[in-house]
Amino acid sequence: MFIAVDPNLTFIAMLFAAVILGVLMGTLTGLIPGFHPNNVALIFISLSPLIMSELRFIGASGYDSRFIIAAAILATAVTHTFLSFIPAAYVGAPEGDTALCLLPAHRLLLEGRAYEATVLSAIGSFGAVIASLLYLIPFYFIASSHLFDSLHSYLVYLLIGISALLILTESFSERMEPHVAVFFSLMVFTISGIFGLVLYNLPAPMLFPTFTGLFGISTILYSLLYTPDIPAQVIEEPDIEDMNARVGILKSVLSGAAFGSMVSILPGVTSAHATVMAMLARRNREPEQVIITLSGVNTANVIFCTATLFLTQHTRSGVMIAIDQLMGVSTAPFPWLTPRFFQLLMVVLTASAFSFFITRYIGKQFALLFTRIPYRKMLLSIIVSLSLLVLIFNGWLGLLVLCTATAIGLIPIYLGIRRSNCMGVLLLPIIITLSRLQ
Repeated sequence: MFIAVDPNLTFIAMLFAAVILGVLMGTLTGLIPGFHPNNVALIFISLSPLIMSELRFIGASGYDSRFIIAAAILATAVTHTFLSFIPAAYVGAPEGDTALCLLPAHRLLLEGRAYEATVLSAIGSFGAVIASLLYLIPFYFIASSHLFDSLHSYLVYLLIGISALLILTESFSERMEPHVAVFFSLMVFTISGIFGLVLYNLPAPMLFPTFTGLFGISTILYSLLYTPDIPAQVIEEPDIEDMNARVGILKSVLSGAAFGSMVSILPGVTSAHATVMAMLARRNREPEQVIITLSGVNTANVIFCTATLFLTQHTRSGVMIAIDQLMGVSTAPFPWLTPRFFQLLMVVLTASAFSFFITRYIGKQFALLFTRIPYRKMLLSIIVSLSLLVLIFNGWLGLLVLCTATAIGLIPIYLGIRRSNCMGVLLLPIIITLSRLQ
């Protein structure tokens, strides 16, 4: 006797299992420096024939099977944006998306508030998910208008303006005269930009060694020379009872989601560029608000890249390319009107809910164990581990890039200016490339 199983329930169960798998994979990619959701997407694509055959065996159609694989990839990408904050904050191993988060997080670590920083990051990411879903309505009208296609011609001027603001706002520094601060800022921006131009012409991408050197190992080396006392980490929730604190969090979440949308709208702009814009736009530069804003940028980026794929059929990341290959979004008429788009939004929301609690739990365990390890030995082991990872993923050329980036990253530390000026490594090459195309 056979029991009939509702196909809809079977599909929901398989979709939920795909989300759980994606959350687990995203947790791994987030916690392991150099392991990116794009790598997982390639793995899923290569294994898709085998996975689809297994899913057909339990009753899934061919298209349902492809969608389930796409859902697992998307859940991986969303979860990665939550968990990647932890190695950036505790280990000093940032990616391009989390590089600017490292500095305020390190400050809170030195104050014994690393767990609080982790919770704030999770709040920023999950809040950006909710805000992004609300932003999708105006985003639809922007993305489907001629404004989307005409933005490319004005992008170079926008990036020049961002670079100018990044340099000129250094004049607000209280450590030195304004003209001296601007000169140093311009110098670091230019050196980083020239370094970026060299990297731009290399045969393989070098983002991992570049950002690990500029923002990670440079900070670790400085800590080795001037070893700070790491206090015991206090396991306390952020104070959000005060109305001003809640308003600040809301502003940070909304601004993070707004600037995250720019990555999918503006051609050539990456999540790292959006973090620079968000940082410049936020007048409140307290580390708590910076962490919330920049975490929101990274998570909102995934949502709006998904929306852009369905609205304009443009792929803005390796993850979106994989999803398009599986689902054929770019060839479907009016794909944003299909139930699949809204189902993927539910995948994002579900994965975000799981990721929020996983991030808090793992962040708490890191905070509890952190001070039990000898600090200098830990820093040395981190430098060795990151160097080995660079050697594995990028070879000897990657090690050369890592050393050069570390040397450049030490310059703003000793000059006493913001290390965000090192983002010239991304801004200057794209400005020059776009200028040549016009």
